[in-house]
Amino acid sequence: MASNTSKTARASVRAGQAGQGGALSVLGEFKYVIPLNGGKHAYVRNLTNGKTTHLSTSSDAFVEEIRVLAVAGHGPKIRVELASLAETHPNDAWDATEARLVEAGVFES
Repeated sequence: MASNTSKTARASVRAGQAGQGGALSVLGEFKYVIPLNGGKHAYVRNLTNGKTTHLSTSSDAFVEEIRVLAVAGHGPKIRVELASLAETHPNDAWDATEARLVEAGVFES
């Protein structure tokens, strides 16, 4: 089976869909951003197309993936999630990642 997503990403999505997903699901809410490598990378779960991609948080591809989700109406939830990541992992620069997304106009309607 050819796929652009990794085995780990597919397994994470399956676990979330099965209701077991501690990393993806919190009280029935799906996580959009799954932090990796001290905030330098993340899995981004795109509910609009069902794909989970592994991206560098400093890349333009990350910005565009979050923009797609924000345009689809998921922006407020993503911002709450990024704020939570910044609070939970203060040394991983999630606040700077959110600031970069805001500067790029990702969350503007």
